[in-house]
Amino acid sequence: MRIGVIGGGAWGTALAQVASAGGEVLLWAYEPEVVQAINAAHENPIFLPGVALSPVIEATGDLAALAQCEALLVVTPAQHMRHILAAAPIDERPLILCSKGIEAETMALMSEAAAETCPAAPIAVLSGPTFASEVANGLPTAVTLACADEAVATRLATRIARPGFRPYRSTDVVGAEIGGAVKNVLAIACGVVEGAGLGKNARAALIARGFAEMTRFGLARGARPETLAGMSGLGDLVLTCSSEQSRNFSLGMGLGQGRDAASMMADRRTVAEGAFTAPVLVRAARAVGVELPISEAVAALLEGKVSVNAAVVALLARPLKDEAI
Repeated sequence: MRIGVIGGGAWGTALAQVASAGGEVLLWAYEPEVVQAINAAHENPIFLPGVALSPVIEATGDLAALAQCEALLVVTPAQHMRHILAAAPIDERPLILCSKGIEAETMALMSEAAAETCPAAPIAVLSGPTFASEVANGLPTAVTLACADEAVATRLATRIARPGFRPYRSTDVVGAEIGGAVKNVLAIACGVVEGAGLGKNARAALIARGFAEMTRFGLARGARPETLAGMSGLGDLVLTCSSEQSRNFSLGMGLGQGRDAASMMADRRTVAEGAFTAPVLVRAARAVGVELPISEAVAALLEGKVSVNAAVVALLARPLKDEAI
């Protein structure tokens, strides 16, 4: 099975490296300099420097070239995914969605947006605790590969599984997506705690209560609790809430140190998806009657509506309650 990868950022390149161990890979990148570097030097110095890429990875800037691939890993920024899929040759090729977010304009999950754009394509979701540089260098991790069609999930999992990259199959597409989207917002919150010097106790408490928010919203949207407690939910949450390698965590650190969100995001070539997800997550949660106080605080911080100190005081001053989801 020849795999296509749509997106030449760090994560797309890392997934191309994983898939290359099982056969040919064609990677589409928006940036011509990325295409040139991969084809000429087998590296992506812009987004994944220092990683020697397999020579079986070919790069292209032409979406139409993906017609020769049998399955596509979609690793675009979440807010651009629908537009790019509409221009790509999809037909009935399986799509493995690797972007983590909620579409701002429609409040659609990535799988919902993809199904509307490519109704004939089987949809799968790949999500879990995965820093791109570690995956590209063969360090071990495990992920969730969710697809409603178990036969398709098995075929895709077999194609991308490696000794250091272990996919666990699931049929809970919604649960896998919600875990990946919500954890980005919570990682910003944990970065704020770190940047503001609020201590490890506060970060641990925030992770626990953040997981409660993820679970409340996930269950309201039809996710299964075991998915949210798995690789794509709790596993990814722990990783991204604990390291400056996380773009969302580092954005939160800057907020905690008093920096402006807009200026920090303007300085980046890579996307901190949680910044786009936070406001739409809050709207989506309200639409199903779910309260997400931490996510609401993050959205308010990003919009400059509240200071870090005021957000912390407001969260801690909430009425006392039983510890329940």
